[in-house]
Amino acid sequence: MMKWWRENVWAAGLVVWVRLLLGYHWLTAGWHKITGDKPFDATGFLKGAIANPVADKTTGEAVYPTYLAFLEHFALPNVKLINILIPWGELLVGLGLILGTLTVAAAFFGLLMNFMFVFAGTVSTNPWLMLLGMLVLTAGANAGRFGLDRYVLPLLRKEADRFFRRGPKTPAAGAGLQH
Repeated sequence: MMKWWRENVWAAGLVVWVRLLLGYHWLTAGWHKITGDKPFDATGFLKGAIANPVADKTTGEAVYPTYLAFLEHFALPNVKLINILIPWGELLVGLGLILGTLTVAAAFFGLLMNFMFVFAGTVSTNPWLMLLGMLVLTAGANAGRFGLDRYVLPLLRKEADRFFRRGPKTPAAGAGLQH
């Protein structure tokens, strides 16, 4: 099944629709935060997530204590950075998915944001978006087959080979030699 998602042209076509749906969601979420009447401010959300963490019903202890520590000791003190990263991250994830550019990276960062929102206690549409994002991530490079990844990924590979001074791939020693 993995091979089908990663190599089949029909799977790539199906993933285009998933990409467009996810991309639209992320793009509009980021766009509304960037162009809204009031500047986006995550302070209230962060304070609420810290004051009311996802807790075990029997013990009352935080279920995600490391994430809670991250919110308390990094996110809230650096809320100005978070106020830039969230809306622009959402917008860029949306663009990447819609255009099929760096699709796997866009899906990964979209999933990362979804997980962080869930860890903070916001369920909303996040589980649904996580399921669809996992589908795009599973498809790998095939998810961008009908997108700009068709052109971008070969260029990136070529530049990476130049940067790391790797030569072109050659056949295995002795392969193809005729006597």
